[in-house]
Amino acid sequence: MDTSVSDIKTRVIEIIAEQAVLEPSDVTMDSTLEDLGIDSLGLVESIFAIEEAFDISVPFNANAPQESEFDITSVASILDGIEKLVAEQHG
Repeated sequence: MDTSVSDIKTRVIEIIAEQAVLEPSDVTMDSTLEDLGIDSLGLVESIFAIEEAFDISVPFNANAPQESEFDITSVASILDGIEKLVAEQHG
């Protein structure tokens, strides 16, 4: 599996867009999940899809998102977190 930064970005945006029922082109780096209309259930489904797509484990607690080490404040922060996890877990 090729896990270059551009491939990760493309796939993460596809997953988020699918969850938001939007086109990937509608998802910007500055978008928040709230902007995109993704609720907590959609977030959990997105995290599961991302974990599956990249064979990683995301340190996210859906019951206490503020306490998670994983930053979900924007698409850019989510992407940054995923890139780090992929690098760490697939070194």
